[in-house]
Amino acid sequence: MSSSGKRDFFEGVRDLLPMVPGVLPFGLIAGANGTSLGFSPEMTIGMTLLFFAGSAQLAAYQLIQEQALPAVIIFTALMVNIRFLIYSATFAPLLHSLKTRHKWPLVYLISDQAYGLCATRFTPEQSDREKLYYFAGTAVALAVSWVGSVILGLLVGEQIPAEWSLEFAIPLAFIAMLVSSIRNRASLITAVFSALVATSLIQLPYNLGFIAAIIGGTTIGLIASSFITKLSLKAQRENNE
Repeated sequence: MSSSGKRDFFEGVRDLLPMVPGVLPFGLIAGANGTSLGFSPEMTIGMTLLFFAGSAQLAAYQLIQEQALPAVIIFTALMVNIRFLIYSATFAPLLHSLKTRHKWPLVYLISDQAYGLCATRFTPEQSDREKLYYFAGTAVALAVSWVGSVILGLLVGEQIPAEWSLEFAIPLAFIAMLVSSIRNRASLITAVFSALVATSLIQLPYNLGFIAAIIGGTTIGLIASSFITKLSLKAQRENNE
């Protein structure tokens, strides 16, 4: 690695470090709940490495607690992680020229935090090499902090009494994630509609109401976003006239 590459890599590490306090609670919850569900440490770490996505892992835990069908758990995890298709498209130009043995590890390490930092930092003037090293720095730093926090959760979770009902932290964590993600009218409409569908269909077997809420919420979100965008464009044209 050249000196400039090292500089870009460690800039990525430095910029990711302030986000570690936000990663730590989710890692603690993931590790501790793995213990409360009766998973061995090896199973919990293996699940963490397989998912490498806190939201999908917590969703899977929730469905496992509710004894959902394995197909429902897998489908839910895939739907929760569908945003990574968009992230991958963003990084594709940076990775396409790499050898496969270098490309796949970096693809695996894509995360919300790494994407967010890169999306706000990258400029057309930067070379692909600069961007690649910076992304690698953010991705590696996030991976180390995430896996480390899950391991810490495993160690701490064994000392937490069962009466504390730590599993209740999972829906609380999702509520926090939901509230922080509502930033415009389209996302608010999506959240409200999804909640209505999920609660009205809660009696369906195999948590199918949850799946219906995902599909219905995504559909309504797309429709609402398109409608709101058209209204905004119409208002701009009227103001210009």
